[in-house]
Amino acid sequence: MAKTKTFVLLPLSVLILALATNPVKSEQQELFFNGFGDGSANITLNGGAVIEHKGLLRLTNETRRVIGHAFYPTPIQFKPKNSSEAFSFSTAFAFAIVPQYPKLGGHGFAFTISRSTSLADAYPSQYLGLLNPSDVGNFSNHLFAVEFDTVQDFEFGDINDNHVGINLNNMVSNKSVEAAFYPNNGSTNKQSLNLKSGEVTQAWVDYDSSKHQLEVRLSPTSSKPTSPILSYKVDLSPILQDSMYVGFSSSTGLLASSHYILGWSFKINGEAKSLSLKNLPSLNSSSKTQKPLILGLTLSLSALVLTLAALYLFRKMRNSEVIEAWEMDIGPHRFPYKELDKATKGFKDKNLLGFGGFGRVYKGVLPKSHIEVAVKRVSHESTQGMQEFVSEISTIGRLRHRNLVQLLGWCRKQNELLLVYDFMRNGSLDKYLFDEPRVILTWEQRFRIIKGVAWGLVYLHEEWEQTVIHRDVKAGNVLLDGEMNGRLGDFGLAKLYEHGSNPSTTRVVGTLGYLAPELTRTGKPTASSDVFAFGALMLEVACGRRPIEAKALPEELVLVEWVWERWRVGAALAVVDSRLGGVFDEVEALLVLRLGLLCSVEAPEKRPSMRQVVRYLEGEVAPPPVVVEGKRGGGELAHSYSFCDRANTWSSAGDDVSSLSLSGGR
Repeated sequence: MAKTKTFVLLPLSVLILALATNPVKSEQQELFFNGFGDGSANITLNGGAVIEHKGLLRLTNETRRVIGHAFYPTPIQFKPKNSSEAFSFSTAFAFAIVPQYPKLGGHGFAFTISRSTSLADAYPSQYLGLLNPSDVGNFSNHLFAVEFDTVQDFEFGDINDNHVGINLNNMVSNKSVEAAFYPNNGSTNKQSLNLKSGEVTQAWVDYDSSKHQLEVRLSPTSSKPTSPILSYKVDLSPILQDSMYVGFSSSTGLLASSHYILGWSFKINGEAKSLSLKNLPSLNSSSKTQKPLILGLTLSLSALVLTLAALYLFRKMRNSEVIEAWEMDIGPHRFPYKELDKATKGFKDKNLLGFGGFGRVYKGVLPKSHIEVAVKRVSHESTQGMQEFVSEISTIGRLRHRNLVQLLGWCRKQNELLLVYDFMRNGSLDKYLFDEPRVILTWEQRFRIIKGVAWGLVYLHEEWEQTVIHRDVKAGNVLLDGEMNGRLGDFGLAKLYEHGSNPSTTRVVGTLGYLAPELTRTGKPTASSDVFAFGALMLEVACGRRPIEAKALPEELVLVEWVWERWRVGAALAVVDSRLGGVFDEVEALLVLRLGLLCSVEAPEKRPSMRQVVRYLEGEVAPPPVVVEGKRGGGELAHSYSFCDRANTWSSAGDDVSSLSLSGGR
């Protein structure tokens, strides 16, 4: 029987739909969009997705935490009737990712095959508008995606912040590789490719159903490379249903990117047509190249005049924003002082969020993007000054994790030192634990906050390129986002060193009540000293009081000693915050108290690592049987030390030998 074909012509796009009676061998369905017309292309959009006047499909803009979907509205048949074997398919598309802040980037996008065009329950940020936490890994999702991601999400095991991954029913990639391409000259040497460069890139995704082979290629040109950068052996038949929708999904998080699709082709049982990049809608790349050329010629012709003028202005403008050598290597976005002054309405007191040893923190709204931010203005008389300012920029500016407060940028104007963070709507954790909080955190919220901060510390200690010792883990430095998730912030005291090396001796810094005993002897901050502070944090979250409570009864002055004594006599749950009204998970509460004590032992080598703590909190393994004895029996537990306010140290206070088994009670 002869094939029948139906053609539908659209502005700047052609849709070819061919159906045949022998679908396994000859059925073809083909889409081809050489641009997307003036908004009239046959594409279903939702969320932040729009088609711009020049034919660009923009999935997201610079709005935070927005989702953008663009799907072909008619479902594509992926399986023949009365057969469970999926068809082969091929797609090619040209895209560009333009971050709001190029050095920081933002989340990416994904080519998607889905049961729905809306994906209504999906989350933004690291979920790319595809799934939500309860759906991750669910076989019933029937979701296929190839992600082009520009954020390294350790929650999902991302390899870096510039990768391509194959995702099946999950946000954890089945296989991923660094973004790169093979030139068409037959070279076997891959060339790197920066996904967030703002330049147009073409991608090809090909699935061979007979070989169960999936391949992904990238190139900055119109030519399809011979060799794929990603090849994965997989049978997609269980994933793909009889008919599904094809399209794209993206989202933004704390930092935003604009995701553009310039053209797209798709074909069932055949190779999709490659796109000619020169014939696609423009991202104004020509103007980008012309401006540097014009500027370069101008500077060449008038270099002497400009130099003299610059020197004159530099001397005359006492309040100018000076750039020093160290600033060139920092990396995060530098804001103009005027922009931050306008964002905070002149740093008025009504915008004041809080203050501390480093200075004041103000709420602001960036005038162009309307993003809410927190601006830390370091005090002129601050003793920490420039050293800690540089430390915080160079550290947190390059850290990316969902449980760390994101540094968006910075500014320096003579003695004005400013850091710009994502705004944490619910403020710091200490305001919900101590004194008379307006809102009492539920146990579920407390337990989630503890786990979140623990994951953040694992990232700092083990998963970043260097080991980062925070040195000031405490409730006041844990901030809560709009969903009451805990994010660790304030990296002004952070210390970095290479994995496996020993930290250099330094002065003792931190907050009283969270300082590990060995710091007063060695002055060397370690991952274990952060663990000690996290132990104090766990206890104060569970008990709703500070590690050192001056107003408490003498036997309750030091929190860890009080918890130890209650545990020893079998009344551990009596220390749980009474404001919970007895409504809490007893198993989880005992686990938190047990881990708080375990992290508070005097000997650093006896404390668990943060990786081990996370495994305990997630229920992967039970805490090991640990017997903690008094100092005369081995010097193990911090409870056998009393607080000496004047000396700011811990000293021996007990003569009897006490023991604590931390293995029971779960």
